[in-house]
Amino acid sequence: MRNELFTKEKTRQLSLHPRIEKIEVKYVSKSHPGTVFVMNKALSTPYNCAMHLSEWHCKKSVLALVDGELWDMYRPLTKSCEIQFLTFKDENPEEANKAYWRSCSMILACVLKQAFKDEYSVSLIRAPEVPVISGAFCYDVVLDSRLDDWKPTPDNFRSLTKEAYSLILKDLPFETLHVEAKVALEMFQHNRYKMDSIEQKASQNLERIVKLHRFGDFVDISEGPHIPRTSFCFQYEVTAAHNLQTSQPASVRRFQGVSLPVHLKAHHTVWRRLLERSQRLVTEDCSPKAKDVILEAKMASKTLLHGFVLLALNPMDPVGKRHLTESAKIPQQTCTERHGSTWSMSKWSMTVK
Repeated sequence: MRNELFTKEKTRQLSLHPRIEKIEVKYVSKSHPGTVFVMNKALSTPYNCAMHLSEWHCKKSVLALVDGELWDMYRPLTKSCEIQFLTFKDENPEEANKAYWRSCSMILACVLKQAFKDEYSVSLIRAPEVPVISGAFCYDVVLDSRLDDWKPTPDNFRSLTKEAYSLILKDLPFETLHVEAKVALEMFQHNRYKMDSIEQKASQNLERIVKLHRFGDFVDISEGPHIPRTSFCFQYEVTAAHNLQTSQPASVRRFQGVSLPVHLKAHHTVWRRLLERSQRLVTEDCSPKAKDVILEAKMASKTLLHGFVLLALNPMDPVGKRHLTESAKIPQQTCTERHGSTWSMSKWSMTVK
């Protein structure tokens, strides 16, 4: 029902532009300087612009910056603007990492909604915006009361992971749609948690607009932005479920997982460390201990922690370089190169300055 209403509303919004109007999109980058695309208003997306540049831009671009505003790659452009593309390998990949974590959580929500079939009820609550340093993405749900005493086994987690991979392999695009609150309320009329969230988000702007995202036939409320497609996920695993102490009358479970994008593959030893860390309960605020580790790293060696390998740092080794080389059991010279005063560890997407 939500999928049908999403399609109906998307079609209605497209009908508001019966005549195709042209807009000029200026590409801002050191490569291809002065490039200007002539695109279709409310139809063309940043991905369409990337198609005019190269296959590399299509495959590597995670998000777009449209006049300085973060933009989904499949969100239509509405006016003449300047555009840039963000990747996981940028000097500061923070926003790309956030979008990736957000998208992984949405995939997890879809898996949880489908996994219990019609036998047990599953009410989705929300995907907390946890920092990447926490070590896991998550989604909060309320399961059927008959499952209050259920403790997921390793086989259960493997089954959920398998379902996630089936979605990843379908290479589904993430679509975005801005709708009025009344439309969103109609979509989520059977979920009181989502209805509360809709009212809260609608109250934050005068137009009472709510942002929705969809991949496949799964629709959820999300501020976004998201990665372009599910196939951007590579290593992905559902690892834990924790009971939360909340004010809700029903028992709330926080399901967690960890993932790395196809552009940042990790050695199996590092991946095992990431899996272990992802089983700990994560919260929206970075823990004081984690903050101290990062502060110590920066004070000790002026370290720039780049990309997802931030999660694998050994707290006993602030620089993290020795941990990565030793845990992977690879001679140091095979994964690091010395360039003046900079250690470049591109294999792990980490730079130590």
